[in-house]
Amino acid sequence: RIYRGEELVAGHRRIWEKEQVSFDPVHYLALLERKPGALDFARPLEGWELPECLRVLRRRLEADHGSEGTKEYIGVLRLLEKRSLSRLKAAVAAALELGCPRKELIEQYLYGEDREAPTFRLEGREHLKVVNVACTDPGDYTALLAARGKEVVA
Repeated sequence: RIYRGEELVAGHRRIWEKEQVSFDPVHYLALLERKPGALDFARPLEGWELPECLRVLRRRLEADHGSEGTKEYIGVLRLLEKRSLSRLKAAVAAALELGCPRKELIEQYLYGEDREAPTFRLEGREHLKVVNVACTDPGDYTALLAARGKEVVA
């Protein structure tokens, strides 16, 4: 185990047999991003079983974008550096279902799960305490649409 102060930053199971090797595939993804042609031949990835949706994602990206698709796929796998496989699997499945299997969309699905809406506080904003925001009547929007010549169905 490797610690930075009190924080555990890396841990690996101990191998007691001689001449045995243990790889964590996620540790090698940054290198593969620079050398994507090695993806199918990288020893650390041998036997790494990924969910079907990730295999589908790879086929789609490579079919649509060739070697750039391979790089993008590796970029998606790099999301495992900070996310769990189950969360990534759900995000990839959602992107595939939407018909837009791109890293940016997958990141958005993951990003949305991490964010908590912050509670707005008035402390330190004394000038806002005097502001009164009226509740808008939804009918006001109907009037705006009617003014533009649109037919409104209520």
